[in-house]
Amino acid sequence: MGFRLAVIGAGWSGLAAALEALALGAEVTLFEMAPAAGGRARDLNAGSDDGLDNGQHICIGAYSETLRLMATVGVAEGDAFLRLPLRLVDARGLGLRLPSGQAMPAFIRGALGRRGWSWRERFALLRAAAGWVGSGFACPPATTVADLTARLPEAVRRELIEPLCVAALNTPAEAASGSVFLRVLHDALAAGKGASDLLLPRQGLSALLPRPALARLEAAGVRIRLAQRVERIERIEPAAATRLGWQVDGDAFDAVVVAASTVEAARLVAPHDPAWAARAAALRYEPIVTVYARSAGTRLPEPMLLLPTEDGRPAQFVFDRGQLGGPAGLLAFVISGAETWVGRGLAATEAATLAQARAELAPYLAGPLEALRTIVEKRATFRCTPRLDRPPAAVAPGLAVAGDYVDGPYPATLEGAVRSGTAAARSLLSPRGS
Repeated sequence: MGFRLAVIGAGWSGLAAALEALALGAEVTLFEMAPAAGGRARDLNAGSDDGLDNGQHICIGAYSETLRLMATVGVAEGDAFLRLPLRLVDARGLGLRLPSGQAMPAFIRGALGRRGWSWRERFALLRAAAGWVGSGFACPPATTVADLTARLPEAVRRELIEPLCVAALNTPAEAASGSVFLRVLHDALAAGKGASDLLLPRQGLSALLPRPALARLEAAGVRIRLAQRVERIERIEPAAATRLGWQVDGDAFDAVVVAASTVEAARLVAPHDPAWAARAAALRYEPIVTVYARSAGTRLPEPMLLLPTEDGRPAQFVFDRGQLGGPAGLLAFVISGAETWVGRGLAATEAATLAQARAELAPYLAGPLEALRTIVEKRATFRCTPRLDRPPAAVAPGLAVAGDYVDGPYPATLEGAVRSGTAAARSLLSPRGS
């Protein structure tokens, strides 16, 4: 009998763990409490062509593990994403546009060519970036992004740093970790050609990984148990078995990867490591709100536009889903770090977003703008603050946790989730010589 591994959770980290374990020769059983795989990054309505996901996600060219994993299940990058040199521009065409090529030279050229900023503002950004490079993209652990960028001109902070921070960390700059922000910049600017490129999904999120991953796992004989919540995991004492192992709801396994939400992970791990469960339960979260709206015949000048948020306007970005494989005229407005707006209620958030859209996008709206659906992910990501005490991946011999929230250098991103799942599987199988 081969090495038996249970993976609890079929989000992106759980799928990564299951695929890696399969590649390393394990016999895998995959549990998922929801009726579909994908976790927080999946189609909203399975089998529908309405173009709605349970949130708008973007990737960047530096997401090497995500792209590698997608390739292993037969997903071609060109089919899955629209790849563009990084551009953070508004409806007036003002903003940062990076040309193609090596990331750091492209950033310098993009900053120097940034329309709407004075030369003083452009050179201030470049001086700050040079300082970050010189420091090895490191800063004191208590530093916030606001601290890190306090000497930059106000326009640079408002029009670049703040939207970039909330997009990458889903945490406002005044509370966000400067160290993690610099890690994101390092991967985007120092990882070679194309690392800073935007990868905008042109298919539903479930088509990027969840559906093809499940198909690959099922074809390989992996036992897949959807819509089944795991109630408990128990340790098998050495005297009761030929080798140390675990039981998942009574079924025996050699090892377990818990790739569930922090709530579920803390519940399952608590009997075995109460301190780990307490650390997981102590994490705080930031919501993300996505307002889907439709304006017949509308095509924005870019598939992704930056929106100003002064004067209480909620959304930081709008995506033209019609340019990304979805129905023409479908727009997705994203509100990151949305705790304040969630507190105001769904109706107020939706109304404010539509008013913002009509004001900012008026020259491009070909027809009336109407709301279709508003998605609120109240626990979208952990609040990425300085010195955050994230729980480790290792819990006990044969028991590991995977997820974008476990200890590591990345914020809560798809890349962080994938890397965590892959690492968890490797850690459990490494004693077997993997």
